Parts: sequence; C-alpha cells; structure tokens
Amino acid sequence: MAENGTEAPQIKMQVLAQFIKDMSFENAVAQKGVEGDVQPDIQVQVNLDAKKRPVDNQYEVVTKFNITSKNKTGGEPLFLLELEYGGIFLIENVPEDQLHPFLLIECPRMLFPYIRRIVADITSDGGFPALNLENIDFLALYRSELARRAETEDKPKADA
Repeated sequence: MAENGTEAPQIKMQVLAQFIKDMSFENAVAQKGVEGDVQPDIQVQVNLDAKKRPVDNQYEVVTKFNITSKNKTGGEPLFLLELEYGGIFLIENVPEDQLHPFLLIECPRMLFPYIRRIVADITSDGGFPALNLENIDFLALYRSELARRAETEDKPKADA
C-alpha cells in the first residue's frame, strides 16, 4: 500500500522481442591445432547495456558475452565466442529511481536462459563439448559495476 492508502500501480514487464545482435565464434583448434593434453580454461566476461527506445515505456537491453577457452597447460587458444543478445522490453510503473537497476538486473535475468542455450548450441556445433553457462548473479554484477564507477569517479583527474 502506498502512503495515501491507495495501492501502488502494478509493475508491468513484457518481452516484446529478443534477438542475436552480433555473434562470432572462432575455433582455434581447427585452424591451428593443439598438441598434447588439452585442459580447457574458460573465462566468461559479461557486460550489460540498456537504452530507452523512441516508443514510450520501451527499452532495449543488450547482454554482451565474451567467452574464451585456452589450454591450461600451454595457454593456446581453443575457442573464442562473442555474443551480443538483445531484448526489447515494455516496462510500466517502475519508479524512475529504480528503472536503471531494473533494466540491468531483471531484464538480463529474463534473457539468460536463451543465452545459455545459444552458447551451448554454438560451442557444440563448433566442435567442442556444449558449454553450459553457470547462473549469473546480475544483482552482484550490477553492484560491482556501480562500485567500479564510483571508484573511477573518486580518482582525481590529471587535467582538472
């Protein structure tokens, strides 16, 4: 209940579209070959971006994944997967001060199962065992990005 006794409006979130914005997969093993025992070391980097669309209450959220696999023993690259996956969302009744975290936490949560399937399919189709991504804590990712930005802003600028 809101302070004046009326109920707060119900938050509405609808996925209008989702799509692969950009994707690249490179199989370094097939191109160059790797000798000896292969023990993959997989690194996953995630970046998020959100922007308002020209239509009222519509937003585009893009999750960017950079996944590298290198051989633990020699460091030779095994594969590189770059994926930008977007969603168009209709979002209503989210307070303005909560919109930014909503876009960068809740929207990527909605897209993640589809991203996980794409990554598994591409790595499998690319000649490797299917890579099933671990769940991503988008709240922790959001908080660490806020902390990183605050730290960057606190540093004195050289040409200030």
